[in-house]
Amino acid sequence: MELERLEQARLLVVGDVMLDRYWFGEVSRISPEAPVPVVKVERQEERLGGAANVARNIVSLGARCSLLSVVGPDEAGRCLQRLLEEGGIDSGLQVDEGIDTTVKLRVIGRQQQLLRIDFETTPSHEVLRAKLEDFQRRLRDCDVVVLSDYGKGGLTHIDEMIRLARAAGKPVLVDPKGDDFSKYAGATLMTPNRGELQAVVGRWRSEAELEKKARGLRDELGLEALLVTRSEEGMSLFADGETLHESAVAREVFDVSGAGDTVIATLAVMRAAGAPWDEAIHVANVAAGIVVGKLGTAVVTRQELQTALN
Repeated sequence: MELERLEQARLLVVGDVMLDRYWFGEVSRISPEAPVPVVKVERQEERLGGAANVARNIVSLGARCSLLSVVGPDEAGRCLQRLLEEGGIDSGLQVDEGIDTTVKLRVIGRQQQLLRIDFETTPSHEVLRAKLEDFQRRLRDCDVVVLSDYGKGGLTHIDEMIRLARAAGKPVLVDPKGDDFSKYAGATLMTPNRGELQAVVGRWRSEAELEKKARGLRDELGLEALLVTRSEEGMSLFADGETLHESAVAREVFDVSGAGDTVIATLAVMRAAGAPWDEAIHVANVAAGIVVGKLGTAVVTRQELQTALN
């Protein structure tokens, strides 16, 4: 597929957004107060995280994207809104007066993550109901829906969203969280990683056993396809009557945070542009191979992807 065709794709992303903060500094001594390194912070960076990173990856590939989520009435929420506007993402952020925007603060010394501090609260029922109404309004203007679940409470009505999207004839791709996958029943595709799948179906001792468990889950949930991302083992797609496997793209792995966002974003854009499953997962696998070579939540540009595919 010519990647220029991705410009026609229109995506709607719903899920838990977060602000990823990075404090970069030098470590030259151990604290006299406790056996911990002292980081002298020299640079700070803020990036879109969670579902917002999925949206950022979609736009980076040249497609159009709308994003629905919930933030608090705070500086972090305003920062997220500004970053979304700067990134060309059409955002519908509901403000919940009773929560703090989710923030993940990472302290980096000598190009290594030393510490992560999380700030988060669960959104209220009323705000989530308003988001559901906004979701219905935006459905008709998209080709594919992506539901990015980070377990922060922003997808309380996910079963209803899947039902509404499917009734409108829109494919739904879900990045799941937790050990209860029943709420994702009826989606088009689900993308658990190896650990998430094991938590639900148990461990497997062979490829044949993995396939049996994956197909059993796919049938139970009524999915069109199930994609298992398997880290250094690549990724495997279990669809109707076919199993597709992509080996991991061999390169230096610098940071896997956000790689799942890149995978589901690339898959969604490729499917919205009309690509078949085999082509979509091949391109998503190449995109993942690029993004793990970058520090922190990062994106793959269409130019990087085109170069890697060539």
